[in-house]
Amino acid sequence: MGCYVYMLRCADGSYYVGSATGDDLKRRVREHQTGGYPGSYTAKRRPVRLVWSQHFDRIGDAISAERQIKGWSRAKKEALIRSDWDRIQSLAKRRAGKPQAPPPSS
Repeated sequence: MGCYVYMLRCADGSYYVGSATGDDLKRRVREHQTGGYPGSYTAKRRPVRLVWSQHFDRIGDAISAERQIKGWSRAKKEALIRSDWDRIQSLAKRRAGKPQAPPPSS
């Protein structure tokens, strides 16, 4: 069965990261698109567009990935959408948008 982790781009330019159990990601995106959950983050930010998704065989792995991606910066999410792994690695080395301080010299 598995689980999808997905990212939607909302009409206001923000990103929403979510997960959908099973194999019907299209149904879950359609629920966002039609406002199936009034009061949800995407309900007032429609239309939405699916910009990234990945299937996980194990639900625990999907939940872990979803939580991790939700904590990422906008730049890192956009690198993921582009599958720009070099940029993701570069951004993972930065904190608060500033380059890491070099290690002290010996």
